[in-house]
Amino acid sequence: MNNYKLTIQYDGSDYHGWQFQQNAKTVQEEIVRAIEVLVKERVNLIGAGRTDAGVHALGQVANFRTEVEIDPYRFSHSLNGILPKDISIRSVEKVHEEFHSRFDAKSRSYRYLITRMKSPFFYKHTYLYPHDVNIAQLETLSKKFLGEHDFEAFAKELPQTEHCLCTVMDAGWELQDEILTFRIQANRFLHGMVRAVVGTILTAEKNNYPESWIDEVFQSKDRVRAGYSVPAQGLYLTEIKY
Repeated sequence: MNNYKLTIQYDGSDYHGWQFQQNAKTVQEEIVRAIEVLVKERVNLIGAGRTDAGVHALGQVANFRTEVEIDPYRFSHSLNGILPKDISIRSVEKVHEEFHSRFDAKSRSYRYLITRMKSPFFYKHTYLYPHDVNIAQLETLSKKFLGEHDFEAFAKELPQTEHCLCTVMDAGWELQDEILTFRIQANRFLHGMVRAVVGTILTAEKNNYPESWIDEVFQSKDRVRAGYSVPAQGLYLTEIKY
């Protein structure tokens, strides 16, 4: 059985997330439909991350197995010819048969984009936050999330696994022109975790809360104690590392 790895970009604005849903348009469904047209057999497309409705991706990874021997370059070109304009296959690569895009991932990285000025070009892809910010304070607060923590207070839904522990390797902020960007890399993410982390940091900075407030939120394991969840349109899955 041949196993192929796809690297994918998509604008999630018009989709109800990555994963298959009944009576809803999803990214996974669109790509599976295109693959099956080409290989002429049913396939199971496994994504590395299950992005929510409205969330975008610059480096989503997925894999599928097929009896068909594929030329990666030609297959990528053919897939892009079938897929809608808001989904792009960046590369196709043959991998070993046991490769699993989700379980083999060592880390995932996200970015969250914020604009402080209303723009007709950014509203679908950034969060409008028209407030002055202290970048140094945002950066200091973001470091409270580094390392291993129980992120139950930042989860929209609790995972089916036995714990909410996540290890964050990098977290920080950048300001370039009018775009304020939050970046985060971790071994795993809970449902809604990145958007809750961003909202919590913005809440703490705006209200001048001490750093110890973040510790109290972690210890509470209570979603109500954390900050609000920022909108989906500013969030991007940027990279999966193996």
